[in-house]
Amino acid sequence: MNTKELNILLEELRALPQESEWVEFKHNNSNPQEIGEYISALSNSAYLENKEFGYLVFGIEDKTHKVLGTTFKPRETKISTQEIENWLVTLLEPRIDFKIFEFTHQEKDIVLFQIEAANNRPISFRGIEYIRIGSYKKKLKEHPEKESKIWQKSKSIIFEKELALKNISADKVLELLDYPSMFRLLTIPLPPNKDAILTKLEEEKLVVKKLKKYNITNLGAILFANDLNSFEGLERKAPRVIIYKGNNKLKAIKEQEGKFGYGVAFERIVNYVNDILPSNEEIGRVFRKEVSVYPPIAVRELIANSLIHQDFSINGSSVMIEIFVNRIEITNPGKPLIDTDRFIDHSPESRNEKLARFMRRIKICEERGSGIDRVITEVELFQLPAPEFIEGDNYTRAILYSPKTLRQMSKPDKIRACYQHSVLKYLSGEYMTNQSLRERFNIEKKNYSIVSRLIKEAVLAKAITEYDNSRMYVPFWAVKTM
Repeated sequence: MNTKELNILLEELRALPQESEWVEFKHNNSNPQEIGEYISALSNSAYLENKEFGYLVFGIEDKTHKVLGTTFKPRETKISTQEIENWLVTLLEPRIDFKIFEFTHQEKDIVLFQIEAANNRPISFRGIEYIRIGSYKKKLKEHPEKESKIWQKSKSIIFEKELALKNISADKVLELLDYPSMFRLLTIPLPPNKDAILTKLEEEKLVVKKLKKYNITNLGAILFANDLNSFEGLERKAPRVIIYKGNNKLKAIKEQEGKFGYGVAFERIVNYVNDILPSNEEIGRVFRKEVSVYPPIAVRELIANSLIHQDFSINGSSVMIEIFVNRIEITNPGKPLIDTDRFIDHSPESRNEKLARFMRRIKICEERGSGIDRVITEVELFQLPAPEFIEGDNYTRAILYSPKTLRQMSKPDKIRACYQHSVLKYLSGEYMTNQSLRERFNIEKKNYSIVSRLIKEAVLAKAITEYDNSRMYVPFWAVKTM
């Protein structure tokens, strides 16, 4: 911030009520221990008060907010041989960003600490967490109701609204974000001037204006970054594509890691993956043509789902698209929010609803709740083994398998296919029958008994159940809703 902006900010802070829990005024108290305690208290209180920053201001009388000036010189203050700023940073846990500004106001010297609000957990100083109660600084453990609110609040953090980059110029915003792609994907004409572009970015919650500066939100960065490496914390969130030589990870042939935001790069990622997947030659009446082994629509939907439903709070991991000889695995960070057996029929629950909504608007994904249904439908049309959805300790994985005959499929493969087929039928207001399952596997009528045995195995596995002794079948959970 420049001097003019600092003076405007100080006037805004002085106009606050005396007991603002995220602002503390001091005259000349420069005790390093107390400053550290106040940083902890103000950071935690700012978080509870939904403020971006807390402020510790020297040179202002606490009761009257009168400008007195200060003799405190933080740049000249050392603890042993260490500058006070570095000393404070090393004793805060987790480390937060704070800035120290020295300037004059009404011809008096002022020192202002701008302290980043806590995020996800309380901030401690020398192992002790502090909080402001009215105008008093207290130990947080003495006020368990406040501590509980911090932890509860951390659970409701909305990733898309958090800030990826703060206090940058309008020109820097337009340098970092691929705004032409946003207008193109929204099918909106590109405005003729910079101010109109920035106004639209604000309306879409991709940036937030603060005084004369701008903050880029996580939503803006993750969708339209020209380079995700420009945003601390999002560097590893670009999807990776790895191609392996065989059916295991012993030898990788090629690895491709992106850097663009999802809105900018999605079509490129999907096209890249579909282009490198194997294909078969199909002979028509006149022409031969190459047909993908895997349904392009299914690949697209699974990539979109993995981007949307990932847990962004898991650091150091990204969406992985791994291509083996016999399968594709698409993995995203984070456990699924619903049972994997209910992916087909259940309305999706997303950690990132604002991201999901925007991606639907720019036609990256399907209408709410239809994506996995389409994946299963396409897999059945291609007569592939049923896809598998796996819940790991901190990941969710979808697997598409290459073609197999019924004889080559394992028992779990067959039961999974039977279950998924019964769900599709149920969602269409129909029932699975021996005939419908034969059509799904392309089995001739004379081999009726093979499918009967498969249905029996699926019933015994409690994947499906017979409806009203009619030789018609529904998913195991459907009887509870009838």
